Amino acid sequence: MVITLSLIAMTVVCGGAVWHAYSVKLVGASLFDDGLASVRRIDTVDVALEQQRRLVAEAPLGGPRRAAMNAEFTRLALQIERDIAAELPGAPADAWALREIASRLPRLVSLGEAAMRRHDAGRPVAFSTEADQVAAAVQNWRSRRMAEVQGAIAGLRATTNAMLLWIVLGTALALAFAIIGVSATIGVLRRLSAITAVMEDLARDDAVLSVPSLDDADEVGDMARAVAIFRDTAAEARRRGASLSAANTMLDAALNNMGQGLIMLDAGLHLMVSNRQFQTSHGVPGELLAPGIQFGEILALSRAAGNLPDQDLSTLERDARAPFAIRRQTVEQLMMGSGRMLSLRRVPMEGGGWVCTYEDVTEQNRSVARIAHMSSHDVLTNLPNRAALQAAMRAVCATPGVSLAVHCVNLDRFKTVNDTNGYAIGDALLCEVATRLRQSVRDHDLVARLGADEFAIIQRNVDDPAAVTALTDRLITIIARPFLINNRNVVIGASIGTAVSSPDQRDHERLLRNADLALDRAKQDGGGVWRVFVPEMDEAAHSRRTLEADLRQALLHDEFELFYQPLISLAEHRVKSFEALIRWRHPISGLVPPDRFIPLAEEVGLIVPIGEWVLRTACAEAMRWPTNVAVAVNLSPIQFMQSTATGGIADQVEAALRDSGLSPTRLELEITESLLLQENESTLAALHRLRALGIRISLDDFGTGYSSLRYLNSFPFDKLKIDKSFVRGLPDGADSSAIVRAIAGLGRSLGISTTAEGVETVEQLHQLVADGCTEVQGYFFSPPRPASEVPRLLEDSARRWAA
Repeated sequence: MVITLSLIAMTVVCGGAVWHAYSVKLVGASLFDDGLASVRRIDTVDVALEQQRRLVAEAPLGGPRRAAMNAEFTRLALQIERDIAAELPGAPADAWALREIASRLPRLVSLGEAAMRRHDAGRPVAFSTEADQVAAAVQNWRSRRMAEVQGAIAGLRATTNAMLLWIVLGTALALAFAIIGVSATIGVLRRLSAITAVMEDLARDDAVLSVPSLDDADEVGDMARAVAIFRDTAAEARRRGASLSAANTMLDAALNNMGQGLIMLDAGLHLMVSNRQFQTSHGVPGELLAPGIQFGEILALSRAAGNLPDQDLSTLERDARAPFAIRRQTVEQLMMGSGRMLSLRRVPMEGGGWVCTYEDVTEQNRSVARIAHMSSHDVLTNLPNRAALQAAMRAVCATPGVSLAVHCVNLDRFKTVNDTNGYAIGDALLCEVATRLRQSVRDHDLVARLGADEFAIIQRNVDDPAAVTALTDRLITIIARPFLINNRNVVIGASIGTAVSSPDQRDHERLLRNADLALDRAKQDGGGVWRVFVPEMDEAAHSRRTLEADLRQALLHDEFELFYQPLISLAEHRVKSFEALIRWRHPISGLVPPDRFIPLAEEVGLIVPIGEWVLRTACAEAMRWPTNVAVAVNLSPIQFMQSTATGGIADQVEAALRDSGLSPTRLELEITESLLLQENESTLAALHRLRALGIRISLDDFGTGYSSLRYLNSFPFDKLKIDKSFVRGLPDGADSSAIVRAIAGLGRSLGISTTAEGVETVEQLHQLVADGCTEVQGYFFSPPRPASEVPRLLEDSARRWAA
């Protein structure tokens, strides 16, 4: 009976043990097949998604590997579809996360393939956004499956506890028969307990270094190996999550450190991405720009911040909704509330939506405007330049019924001011002249600077000739008024040439040329006057150009020579000196008088080398005269203003004396009052230096300039030369006689000798003697003669006075 009971107990215990063992096996198989295998498939999908991300990111750098990368992307897409398809049959009805993954896979694959083919700024971001959403759904499904695994683990633990109870009961009944079975079962339980502990650690995302029972060949070993695979997959998922987080951090840093504002809109014009620069430029806080907000709302927020005052917001939104087939990349400029200008660049995305960038082009636009202004305006005076003048003339001439006059204005004596006072004074003077010119014309007239000291004025609607005359008279008057520059009174003048349009003369270039020809005539007539163009000026201009060309050759070909006119001392009754007078012996035209080429030489800058030649030649030829006879040389004011490259006038005089051997006491230098007009310190210093050498300084044409008496106080002249215009009125002209007598008396009071020029009759000579002049000069004694006749002139003079 005991044996029977023992057998029965053993049978019952063995049966219960077998049944519980079978339950444990079923739970373990279910845990492996339904739980861990499903989680493994989900992790495989997650890994495949991450690999697709990397392929899309590396596509621009793929080069020759691009085809292989495309194939790998397609293989991963098929693998993902297979794994998801394997999950679907056993999924419960409420498995929304799994169905969301399945529904998003086609769009994800489409965006990825588009990004692999074409590398727009928006496609990688669109793919990344879609992939983030799919990955989130995968993680949701994985979390659910992990919960199911944890439930299975709990069931396994309960079943194990029940089986343990059966074993304890069976052991009490048949301890002797169950020792071996209990020992084996306890070993299984220990292994299962260790594996269960590992699963609990994995469920809590704790790091697991090793899994027990990996080498066992039974079902427990299979379970241990499944757990090890799960462990490895979980570790890979953690690494992938960390990599994804780092990538997102770098993407955020890149977007927020761009110099441009950026937003991305999906096909429904919902905001997907915006960066910090966009938020700053539009004055919209970042918290208001949450993903999903409509584009129209973004525009409204920007308008509320004071931006887009000139934009129709509904038009901007309507353009953004245009079908993809007719959309194209566009660039336009938007005015912001701060006064800054943004350049909007919109690039359509193939899957729908836009990538919009906003670049601040305010400074760029200002630079373009400044460059355009500089290209059409004079830098110094800010007046329109020659190009702007010609463009304005072209426009006016092309407008029917609009008449115009073109005035070319040249500043008289400006070069003297500039050379004697320096460029700073000259530049300030030009700015003051520009101001006066602008104030003298109407608002619709144009004042331009052509260069140096030349200006031009376009006077519109000049049907009345009196308007032209009134303007030119006004311009000459205002320029002649003294300018106060750096506490200095500067006096200049203006010469004006005018050309007036006519029905048959609308060529703007010809009008400007005609005005320039008229200006040349004004300067030839002495300056300070206005001349209007007449056709005869063309011929005169041609003659002048020819004369200038010949003049430049004359110095090279030794066509100049000096004539000498004697100056007679009334006290000593002898020739005291000779005045050197230049003559030009033209190879075709013969002897050219000085009044034809000296003004031209001064105008074109040839007077400096010509004047130096006169000085050297006169000193050399005077060395052949008696030692008590001096030579007088006229100096142009321009010779005092010459550049240091050719040496100052004092250096040139010293060189001429040194090279010729002439004593300084035998040289007289004659200057005019125009040299002293600007009260230049360097000019006075040069005169004092010359006089200190023993050279005599004469003031020529005394009484015909400005404030002559003031000059006598500023420099100790040795001689005053009375202009021949006063001598011409002698002896009958009472005014002329009074002036000559006053100048002679002034000379005696100051200890300065006086020379009367232009003596032609004996009556004039007697009157000059009576008025107290010390020297005389004129055709009564001799006209200017070549140097070769100087000895005969000296002999004739000696015989005349001896008689």
